[in-house]
Amino acid sequence: MKSLPLSQLQAHHSLGRVAVVATDLDGTLTHQGKFTPGLLQALEALAAASVAVVIVTGRSAGWVSGLVSYLPVVGAIAENGGIFYPSNGTPVLLTAIADLKRHRQQLGAGFAHLLTEFPHLRETEDNPFRVTDWTFEVAGLTSENLQRLRSLCAELGWGFTFSTVHCHIKPHQQDKALALMQVLGDCFPDYSSDRVVTVGDSPNDESLFDQTLFPFSVGVANLAEYLDLLTHHPAYLTDLPESEGFCELVRTILAAQLP
Repeated sequence: MKSLPLSQLQAHHSLGRVAVVATDLDGTLTHQGKFTPGLLQALEALAAASVAVVIVTGRSAGWVSGLVSYLPVVGAIAENGGIFYPSNGTPVLLTAIADLKRHRQQLGAGFAHLLTEFPHLRETEDNPFRVTDWTFEVAGLTSENLQRLRSLCAELGWGFTFSTVHCHIKPHQQDKALALMQVLGDCFPDYSSDRVVTVGDSPNDESLFDQTLFPFSVGVANLAEYLDLLTHHPAYLTDLPESEGFCELVRTILAAQLP
């Protein structure tokens, strides 16, 4: 299904009822890898309008556990669905893992196997702070490389995804949509799916674009380069890329909620 321009979302009768924005981080909330004053103002404006923001990122548990203390969000899902950090509360492991130490050892062995065919792979600096997945740099990898890495991970019994910054070896069942649905059910049990907007920019956000789960899904403009790789396309695309596209979406939501 072809994505529509964000301007067409403005006419949707349910836009004024949006209560939760679930958003990726890198390439969606950032501009050239950084937070901008405009992004922080947009998050504050959503909070002032009682629209909750949940970050859904591939970043590590250690990185996310600090982030939620500084931003006006209700919480953040780390590691593409592995663990949820509420802004005020106890972390919740979203992927069932019986023995975390053994799990990390198995992930490390999987990465070592990938190195036999791709010896140039570089483990990410935040990997020691991860709980449920294992990451390495996506820079320098071709589409063919990524497909081969996906196949190798599948042969080892692992799932695989990638974003604009990292590649992830992960449990098969671990993805952003399943984790978000669990968090929504726990934190916002009275909200129907048409009160949630999901936002992303890369292939590891694809499950957030499944319109059978999330009818209001939005890709920021820089997602366009990945559309040919995706089975699920967002319902709408912003005109602007990265955090500017996110701010474009925020303006659209807040305008619909004016009395």
